Amino acid sequence: MTREDAITRARAYFDEGGFEVDLSRRVAIPTESKNSERAQEMRAYLDGEMRRELEAMDYDCVLLGDSDTVGMSILVASRIEDASRPTVLTYGHGDVIDGMDPSWEEGLSPWEVTRRGDRIYGRGAADNKGQHTINTGALSCVLETRGRLGFNSKILIETGEEIGSPGLRDLCAAHRDLLSADVLIGSDGPRIRQARPSIVMGTRGNLNFALEVDLREGGHHSGNWGGILANPGVILAHALTSIISSNGHVHVDGIKPPSIPESVRTALSDVRLESGDDGPTIDGEWGESGLSTTERVLAWNTFEILAMTAGDPDRPVNAVPPRAVAHCQIRYVVGRDPAEFLPALRAHLDDHGFEQVRIVPRKDAAFAATRLDPEHPWAQWAAASVELTLGMKPDLIPNAGGSLPNDVFTETLGMPTLWVPHSYASCSQHAPNEHLLGPLVRQGLEIMTGLFWDIGESGTPEA
Repeated sequence: MTREDAITRARAYFDEGGFEVDLSRRVAIPTESKNSERAQEMRAYLDGEMRRELEAMDYDCVLLGDSDTVGMSILVASRIEDASRPTVLTYGHGDVIDGMDPSWEEGLSPWEVTRRGDRIYGRGAADNKGQHTINTGALSCVLETRGRLGFNSKILIETGEEIGSPGLRDLCAAHRDLLSADVLIGSDGPRIRQARPSIVMGTRGNLNFALEVDLREGGHHSGNWGGILANPGVILAHALTSIISSNGHVHVDGIKPPSIPESVRTALSDVRLESGDDGPTIDGEWGESGLSTTERVLAWNTFEILAMTAGDPDRPVNAVPPRAVAHCQIRYVVGRDPAEFLPALRAHLDDHGFEQVRIVPRKDAAFAATRLDPEHPWAQWAAASVELTLGMKPDLIPNAGGSLPNDVFTETLGMPTLWVPHSYASCSQHAPNEHLLGPLVRQGLEIMTGLFWDIGESGTPEA
């Protein structure tokens, strides 16, 4: 039996409906991690649905952590064939964001898989149940074809990624031996281009915080007090414009990376970001000057205002508001210590006369920045495998624009990381009508089956 036989089997798994059957069972389990009452569903997903599949593939499974608390447990499955062969860790997350049931199109439900043309709808289809179903399906195709993997496989599925992976780091630190591997190969997020596969080797980090101006108790009539009471909304607006310009240029050097490494520039030189059919139009003049659109998202730091209020926007009254707040975020790449960001902002605000603006850190959903050099042997090896399967070179992306708990694998567990996404930019991830594209699922099965087959052959990079 050959590599092509395994890939043919993977195509049949999709063409004959096996993938949709498996995904349907998983989507039907409402694993909303922002809902504290979903602990039972999380257990059902890990210790029921996924354990059954993986034990049928001769994996030894163990549930770790607090399964009575949402987001605090993981399933680890191990299949050890030969200690002299490479060990690959594969990641997925079984939790999803809120279903948003009433907002889906008529005839669609977040908890049912529905096929309409090339689109496969369901909450978690793209993020992340569909993606790790592709990967476990590919592993199964290699096993059924070869009779063995030819390498050692470990699979980690967590249940708290959508709330910042609160239990993951401690569990991985406590079970380093169980989770030790030569490389992580996972799938999450979208491709950079719909028509071309991506291999992503890290993630941007994110730091959330608030900027707040709180001047007094209660609002005061604007007719009697307007013009003699400082308005916190005005002060905050001017503070924000001192940080970022009207075209998105950040003025605070301390929150920008010092430079873009040449290997990163080279890897991104022929990569073009795509919005997709349903995506927004890219604003070409927004952001850091002198950078390409791709570099602004994948190789630079950004300052974003996520939400802001002064008074009550839903019920405005004729009063000078007492307080204004802006919820902000810095997305950042490797190159500068994120511990420097808020002190740099504090110094900037003070230098510009905005001592009244308080910086309030937030701890939720904070991920560190990670990046694997595009010239790393595992990256080059994986790119060659994908090209052998599809006859086209993939986009090699040093890090994604979004964030994942990738530092758990690079720092806590100490391994290189490769992410092969099977979704696309307009998949409605985190929104109603979330979906995968059938052709990308089929191609993803081909890619992953080829990758896993090749790891079982000689010539795999050494750890």
